[in-house]
Amino acid sequence: VQLQASGGGLVQPGESLKLSCAASGFPLSRYAIGWVRQAPGKLREGLVCMNYDGTTDYADSVRGRFTISRDNAKNTAYLQMNSLKPEDTAVYYCASSELCAYDYAYWGQGTLVTVSS
Repeated sequence: VQLQASGGGLVQPGESLKLSCAASGFPLSRYAIGWVRQAPGKLREGLVCMNYDGTTDYADSVRGRFTISRDNAKNTAYLQMNSLKPEDTAVYYCASSELCAYDYAYWGQGTLVTVSS
């Protein structure tokens, strides 16, 4: 079981970025997939989780700006991030579990997103 996050980088405030999370060893279509971030000096923050049935739960801090999606054929999940702010700067992780209500059992390695002018 492996999750590999990618797509991070340096962007300016107001710009967009799309992160990818490629899964291997298990079918994403049957599991929950979520995104979590950790900013320097701050606690880990759960951003969004999508259950196997497509239902989602967003944190208030990103609702309306970030969108999670999943391509079952590619066994890959995505996080589309729009209207990025400097406070979105963090290492972003994808993680998976049986259901969003459970603690994440599998974690990707993280990808750094820096929002700065």
